[in-house]
Parts: sequence; structure tokens; C-alpha cells
Amino acid sequence: MKGVKKLGFYSAFILPVLLIMGFYLGGAGLSLIHIFVFILVPLMDYFIQKDQENVPSNAIAQKTKERFYKLVTFAWVYVQVGVLVWGFYVVVNYSLSFSEWIWLSTGMALVTGGVGITVAHELGHKTGKLEQFYAKVLLMTVCYMHFIIEHNRGHHVRVATPDDPATSRKGETFYAFWWRSVKDGYLSAIGLEKARLNRKQKPAWSLDNQMILFAILPLLFVGVFTIGFSLVHSKIIWEIPIFFIVQSFFGFSLLELVNYIEHYGMERKRLPNGRYEKVTPLHSWNASHTVSNFLLFQLQRHSDHHAFAYKPYQVLEHREESPQLPQGYSAMIILALFPPLWFMVMDRKLDKWKTDALSSIN
Repeated sequence: MKGVKKLGFYSAFILPVLLIMGFYLGGAGLSLIHIFVFILVPLMDYFIQKDQENVPSNAIAQKTKERFYKLVTFAWVYVQVGVLVWGFYVVVNYSLSFSEWIWLSTGMALVTGGVGITVAHELGHKTGKLEQFYAKVLLMTVCYMHFIIEHNRGHHVRVATPDDPATSRKGETFYAFWWRSVKDGYLSAIGLEKARLNRKQKPAWSLDNQMILFAILPLLFVGVFTIGFSLVHSKIIWEIPIFFIVQSFFGFSLLELVNYIEHYGMERKRLPNGRYEKVTPLHSWNASHTVSNFLLFQLQRHSDHHAFAYKPYQVLEHREESPQLPQGYSAMIILALFPPLWFMVMDRKLDKWKTDALSSIN
């Protein structure tokens, strides 16, 4: 079982394979990656027994040090950049219809946003320079580099409070949340970076400001490929920046869908001193569905992640006391896109969990 579980984390690499294979098959093949993520994965999550097994406490230290788990995430960086460049090649060399553009760009977003931002999130929590660099590379490919500032220094501090843009409120639709989280998250990152520079007595308008670099780097990245392909074809290749922007939009929107799901209706109590109670596993929704957790490097064990952000993905624990999602993220994303259905399922589940939690305390 141990070996099988290790190999399970390679399942994320199925997505780029399906994207490329589906394109060359053509027709309905373009939807292979979408069918896998939004139909087959939820079905497998439903029929396969949940993985609620935790790493024994005496094995955590050893498992944390195993290089295998780090190398899987490192390998993903090269795969993602390679697949995105392949996407540039496709939009330049093939005459795509509008529907093919949509299938290709949303399929690419499942790679760059669905898995890529998940890996960037994992690496961005590490202190090593290489991990930080790789996290930024991945976020650059979806024009969301400020996430590494806002998530680590903002979201983890303010989660489950009204001050956190990435915590969805009960009764808030995903569409209202998306606008608030995208806008306020970016503004928050600007403020956090400015505060960091003030502490170091450095000017905000300088290259020491990461937010300036984070705005420039995606433009440089796509600009290099646009110029390169344009020189080869002796004409301006407008398809590349358009494709890059569209897949980025869908990519970071997937992140915001996940944000919406992870903390829906969660609230930390305000203490008499005006501060909020400490973050615990009770302030995030948990899901231990086997297949989607493999694909997302156990991101769905989100309750443990927020309580212990330093933990690498391979030792995150299932928390039975946490609120439990009825399905994995693949299915929950679909539900979140239809607010009446979302409220019907999740408001009832949220109220029941809060009632049960309150009665257990009393």
C-alpha cells in the first residue's frame, strides 16, 4: 500500500498527457482532460474508499525527509512549462476554431491552474530558495505571482475572518466571491509588500518591490515567445499573448473556486482582547477522497494544512473533527458554479456541523 500511495502522486501527470493526446485525436478528444477531471475523478472518488489513514507519528520525520516527494513537485515545474510552450506552438501552427480555442485554453488551465497552482502552493510554503523560485515560475505562467505574498502572509494570518479576501462568506455566491477575492487579494499583496519594504526602510517604487517584478515577469515570459515565433513566421503572432491571457484567467479562476470551497462559512471567534482565536483544523473544510487527493497532492486535507502550514503534503493528516466536504474538489467545483445547488447542499451541511460542534462542547 505504501508503494501504491507514493505512485499515486504521479497521477497528476495524467492531465498533460490527456491534454496533448486529446488535441491530436481532435474532435471530442479535445474534451478528454475535462471528462477525466469533472466526470471520471468524481466517480472514482465516490466509489473508491476514502483515504483517512494518517502517517504514524514515529514515521513522520522520515517521510518528511524523503526526496521522492520533493522531486515529484520539481518535475511538475518542467512539465508544466513544456506543456504551455507546446500550447503556444499549437495556437501558432494550427487554425483553431473558436470552440477548439476554448477547449484547449480551459484544458491548459486544468494543467497550469488546477495542478500547477497547487504545486506552487506547496513549494511556496517552503523556505528553500529553489522551492521559492519554482513556485514563482509556476505562478508566473498563470499571471498570479502575487499569490505567494497574499497567501502566505495574508490568508494564513486572516483566514476565517472578515479581513480575509479568500474566505467565502455563508450565502455568498462564487461569482461575488471571485471578484472580491481577486481584487482585494491583489490589493492586500500590494499592502503587505509595501509594509515589508517600510520595515526595511526601502522605497516602494523600486525593484526591491516584488509586486513590480511580479507584474513584469509574466509579460517578459510571454513576450519572449511572441517575439520568437513572430520572427520565425515574419509576422506578429497575436495568438500567443491571447492564449496566455485566456488560459491564465481560467487557471487562477480555478484557484479561486478552490478558495471558495475550502473555507465557505468558516468563522474564527473574536476574543475579548479584540484578536481572533488561533487557527485550528475547525476553520477549513476537509476532504479525504482518495483520487482527487492524489491529483492535488493532498491539498484537500486543508484543515491540517492551515493548522500546521509547515507540513509537507505527504504527511498532512485527515482530521475527523473538521467539517467534511461531501465530495472532492472536482465535484465541488461543479456544484459551486450553480449557486442554488451549492447553497442547498452546503448551507445545510454547514449549519449541521456547527450545531453538532456546539453540542459536543456543551
